[in-house]
Amino acid sequence: MKKLLFLSFIILVTAGFLSAQAAKGETLYVAVKTVTLKSNTGFFSNNIGTLYYGDIVTVLQVNGKFVEVRSAAKSSLTGWTTLSNLSAKQIVSGNTTSLSFNNVGMAGKGFNHELEEAYKKSENLNYANVDKSEATTVQEADISRFLEDGLLSNGHNK
Repeated sequence: MKKLLFLSFIILVTAGFLSAQAAKGETLYVAVKTVTLKSNTGFFSNNIGTLYYGDIVTVLQVNGKFVEVRSAAKSSLTGWTTLSNLSAKQIVSGNTTSLSFNNVGMAGKGFNHELEEAYKKSENLNYANVDKSEATTVQEADISRFLEDGLLSNGHNK
């Protein structure tokens, strides 16, 4: 039974990744708490503006896993984000102040607290390292310095 549940979980997750596509002109919804739109697809691109959970956007163009979108509420706000921040399913925005960032992110990917708890009980999985990794933060300036010191790419697509 545990193997069947795990296999079902993997199939659902894989199906979600495979269905994560966008077409020019398509309407999508912000599926995470906040999205910072960038001037292009590079990690260190200039920040253009911010969208919020449930905001409606129109796809202008697609470049691999990145999409350029225009805000429906503010047509002058256009920029790039990853497709994983968006959902084709309409999201009812509401008061997200009572939701944690983790819950909003999980909900956007089809998870919720109850589902995670069920997996914790039914599977002998250790989430401690995942929780520790998710709690780790690195400042953008530190990432930039690391890339420069190591003579690595600056994160811009060529």
